[in-house]
Amino acid sequence: MGRNKVSAIAIVAASLAVVCGIALAAQDRYTVQVPGGLAFSEFRGYEDWQVIAISHNGDKLALIVGNPTMIEAYKAGIPFNGKPVPDGARMAKTHWTAKKDEAQPGDPVVPGPLHDIDFMVKDSKRFADSGGWGWAQFDYDVASESFKPADENSSPPQEHDAKCGFACHTIVADRDYVFTAYPKR
Repeated sequence: MGRNKVSAIAIVAASLAVVCGIALAAQDRYTVQVPGGLAFSEFRGYEDWQVIAISHNGDKLALIVGNPTMIEAYKAGIPFNGKPVPDGARMAKTHWTAKKDEAQPGDPVVPGPLHDIDFMVKDSKRFADSGGWGWAQFDYDVASESFKPADENSSPPQEHDAKCGFACHTIVADRDYVFTAYPKR
């Protein structure tokens, strides 16, 4: 085999390795699961869900989105009308570290590096012992561009199951464990 053919084969092999590596990295988040609890894969497509609200708390910005079941519940006044959120409702909250964008007028606070993604799902049978809700937080590691289930070293610290959000959300038990309101549009 000539030197040019060997070089061409090496380039093709290296290119395939890079493409496969990128594909595997992109798929990585769908293999992550909270031990004994929610899997990231249960929320495929969350990136396209409708916006519920945004929030800014300390050094974090958050975008809260809901699947169509959750959005329809909000439009019907649930959970703030005292009715329970229907099974199948899902929410996702993406947190970024906040930063000022000095290139824009007024130095607005904008999303910086991705911090974590939190999920909630209403399933009264599966999560009967936690108000009918399952929770998960997946921390994002910027260096490796990968997610891992949050743990006691996370911010905020998390337990190792789908009830990780239950203790925090009990203060809004009268709103079916939902903090976020659906503001006027």
